[in-house]
Amino acid sequence: MTTGAAPRACYGWIMFRPLWILLGCTSLVLGIIGIVLPLLPTTPFVLLAAWAFANGSPRLHAWLLAHRSFGPLITNWQAHGAIAPRAKLLAVASMAGVFAASWLAGAPERVIIIQAVILPATALFILTRPGGPRPPISLAPSSNPQRPTDPPPRQ
Repeated sequence: MTTGAAPRACYGWIMFRPLWILLGCTSLVLGIIGIVLPLLPTTPFVLLAAWAFANGSPRLHAWLLAHRSFGPLITNWQAHGAIAPRAKLLAVASMAGVFAASWLAGAPERVIIIQAVILPATALFILTRPGGPRPPISLAPSSNPQRPTDPPPRQ
């Protein structure tokens, strides 16, 4: 009895492979545009591209993971579920900017209500992610333990 997912060589994977690659390329282009366009977030599009490439092209996925700029962002998310503090700040500022621009531009009330519900929930999710890898916890005693001193005796 075998366990796990079906092998990637099955017909279904081959049939959808071009769609995964197209989704990955489109997401990566949007992520790159987001670097210079402040209202378009980079991180979610790069993470989506990594996921799509992992499903559609191991070669493109490996290239993206080895990329000097995007690789650390992806591996930090995969290994620790972490978003860099700068990326958090830019994401939340972008959301606030989009909401303000929509309100000032006189967007329909339903659009403002949808944004007022979804954007804070998204910001909360982003802000509650860790900021980076956590240092390993050592259970072995260190050579220079720093124990708190006992409080002075009461008189």
